[in-house]
Amino acid sequence: MASATTAAAEWEAAARRTLVARKPGFGLPTACPTCLPVLLYLRMSQVPFDIHVDSRFPDADHIPYVEFGECVAFNNENGGVIEYLREEKIVDLTSKHPSVSYSDVLPTKAMISTWLADALQYELWVANDGAHWSIARDIYFSDLPWPIGKVLYWKKIREVKQLLDITKLNAAEKEEEIYRKATAAYDALSTKLGDQSFLFDDSPTDVDALLLGHVLFVLNALPATSMLRSYLQNYDNLVKLAEDIKVQLVGVDSSAAGSASSDPPSSSTPRKTASSGQSYKPKPKAKKERTEEEKKFRRRTKYFLAAQLISVLVFLSIMGGVDSSELDDDYELEYED
Repeated sequence: MASATTAAAEWEAAARRTLVARKPGFGLPTACPTCLPVLLYLRMSQVPFDIHVDSRFPDADHIPYVEFGECVAFNNENGGVIEYLREEKIVDLTSKHPSVSYSDVLPTKAMISTWLADALQYELWVANDGAHWSIARDIYFSDLPWPIGKVLYWKKIREVKQLLDITKLNAAEKEEEIYRKATAAYDALSTKLGDQSFLFDDSPTDVDALLLGHVLFVLNALPATSMLRSYLQNYDNLVKLAEDIKVQLVGVDSSAAGSASSDPPSSSTPRKTASSGQSYKPKPKAKKERTEEEKKFRRRTKYFLAAQLISVLVFLSIMGGVDSSELDDDYELEYED
């Protein structure tokens, strides 16, 4: 990993800065609840950047990541993209608040990163015996064949249950605990926000990016039947803040349907003209004639994928249509990463 000085110099000298995220959806520029706070953080920082959608690794934990010069900041390293940019003194919104120390911000950040993050994970993968499969599919697995996507979904359910320490014996108690903590977090954050524009005075910090990413995802992606969404909607100032930010930074009116607009509306915050943060598709490359070796490699790749698909179908036939709710901690099934 480059030193702070080297990384900061790379950032300043980089001709392009690219946020690699998952694709848009639910009226948001990225449907991924992990990618959205990073995008908001960069927008709040008025940083010019491109967005590139990566669908090759549907459940990879290194996404989102930011590329600049010879450096890459991955989500699964150094505390995540936002933390890396802050620690390397590349982009640090909190430092713009002379009266606010990071020790003041840390407890609020921890509450969002634990209690609210756990509640969102629970809603997305576990709640109502996986009733939100269609949402998870749209975010992570829609570009995969259905059987492979379904198996990866079941695998993720097991991982989240293990992460949250949920078993058949304690499922009801854990659900109550998760929602109790989420409600307490919403209450504390709503009180902290009050009538301010952001959590700390009238300009954003990295905590605001985390909170707004969470709130926007819950309000726009989760269905009306979601318990987490119903709890959140009890706090008018949190909802209003998210709606205002969606118009100013995300570029989509909360009443509009569909994907994010390619022309973000103007706001009171000046934007750098070099910003192209609305580009979601890589530029098409000119076609070139494939060599015989490349053709052979592609044929082998197709055979490999076909073999993988057949193995998944065999696996599903053996499973005999097991419901995802049965994939609990006591189900002895091993998956390969």
